[in-house]
Amino acid sequence: MTIDPLATAGLVAREVRTGSRDASPTKIVVACRTYPTGQADLWDALTNPDRIPRWFLPVSGELKVGGRYQLEGNAGGVVERCDEPETFAVTWEFGDMVTWLAVTLTPDGAGTRLELAHEAHIDPTMWGQFGPGAVGVGWDLALMGLGLHLESGKQVDPATAVTFPASPQGREFIRLAATGWGDAAVGDGEAPATAREAADRTFAFYAPPPAG
Repeated sequence: MTIDPLATAGLVAREVRTGSRDASPTKIVVACRTYPTGQADLWDALTNPDRIPRWFLPVSGELKVGGRYQLEGNAGGVVERCDEPETFAVTWEFGDMVTWLAVTLTPDGAGTRLELAHEAHIDPTMWGQFGPGAVGVGWDLALMGLGLHLESGKQVDPATAVTFPASPQGREFIRLAATGWGDAAVGDGEAPATAREAADRTFAFYAPPPAG
């Protein structure tokens, strides 16, 4: 898998918003990227269980409002809203933690703009250690995989995806993404030094240094 880390990381606009859900404060990690394809095609890549594994993970369950889904080895949840081809929202349940994911598609010139918003109640320990990059970098990697699939129409090789973070290109991409999420946290009011330290820890988590 060959990418230009700087160019690819630069395709994502990152934002952190402070919100509230059930009378408790939340943080909303927002990633936006425009893909050079039509809205219907992008919607299909995101919601078709035959295409989702080509860039993300195998999925099972009922992909309809009220249905439960499960991503292999990852999160599951309930489909809360689905307005084809514009937006869908799901709960994102991993272990005992429940968060919320919403994806919105809008035409953007000759392509389609994807906005992914992942909302969670604030865990002071997790947020203090990693900031928004804890989930943000993972979504950066997924959105990169989606772009590679849309460009070729083929499946991203799972073995290559696993080894990518440890490669020189992968480490640079993750460093840039983590830094971008640190900047987004500053935009939401985080102290710059705190955000930089959290970004450094996020980078070390996703791209540990090579052994030896």
